[in-house]
Amino acid sequence: MSFPETPGSDTGRELKVISIPEGLDQERVDAALARLLGLSRSTVVTLIENEEIFRSGKAVTKSDKVSTADVLEILMPEAKGAPQLTPTPVDGLEVVYNDENIIVINKPAGVAAHPSPGWQGPTVIGAVIAAGYNVSTSGAAERQGVVHRLDVGTTGLMVIAKDESAYSSLKDQFRERTVTKVYHAMVQGHMDPSSGTIDAPIDRHPREDYRFAVVADGKPSITHYTSLELFPAVSLLEIELETGRTHQIRVHFAALHHPLVGDLTYGADHTIADRLNIHRPWLHARELKFTHPVTGEHLAFATDYPADLTRSLELLEQNSRQN
Repeated sequence: MSFPETPGSDTGRELKVISIPEGLDQERVDAALARLLGLSRSTVVTLIENEEIFRSGKAVTKSDKVSTADVLEILMPEAKGAPQLTPTPVDGLEVVYNDENIIVINKPAGVAAHPSPGWQGPTVIGAVIAAGYNVSTSGAAERQGVVHRLDVGTTGLMVIAKDESAYSSLKDQFRERTVTKVYHAMVQGHMDPSSGTIDAPIDRHPREDYRFAVVADGKPSITHYTSLELFPAVSLLEIELETGRTHQIRVHFAALHHPLVGDLTYGADHTIADRLNIHRPWLHARELKFTHPVTGEHLAFATDYPADLTRSLELLEQNSRQN
């Protein structure tokens, strides 16, 4: 078989040309391309059997291994409407821990956990795969290795499964609520009481599908908080999640009329965000603690604030000293 001369010609399918990163050197071609392309291994095997993957003009076989010197040409399968995983390097994404089973990263703002409908930007999984790391193939192709998520605008710690046993164990730990997830957030106003628990069910907003809300028949959602520092008009909180609903922290504090600074989606005052030079919700996944899925070791990670949050705190402290 021969490829069309240009992508999208007679077949209507994309011709993708990729180089192999160092992290996948000497991997079997089906395993390497499954990770790089965000496809299932069975899909890659089908492409190989149909002679739709070439190296130096010659069709590869399932037993071939790849090297960092390789440039492969792949006639991609037709898109079926699901979000596509595109391996893309991400500046500022830091690997905090890495072994054979898991990888822990410090996510920058502006990066989604995985592809989703309507999102055209970078993803954690795309960045990890582009860097040559293995990830589990469990679950949907565009969510490989993802056992929990952070919002696009949230920074901080995420753990990703690199094999199937790690994926299963970590999913169980999150489901059974044995993982410790500690966040720091800046909210408008001062909490009363200064420490407490918010127990309020969350589900999709009844009228605005892009948001979530506290609703009577929603999913059980529990958030614990402690005030760390008070400033004029805002408070720095430490938050521990007992459950992990989408937008849980943002929804719970907005429902109490204390939205996160910079969270315009949930009613924050833009003048406060402008004064602190914050252009996203002030929220950072500060600590993550869990049991290693293979060794059983208790692991604990912590990460500092990124530059924009640090800068906003400095502005608040300067203003407090002046007043």
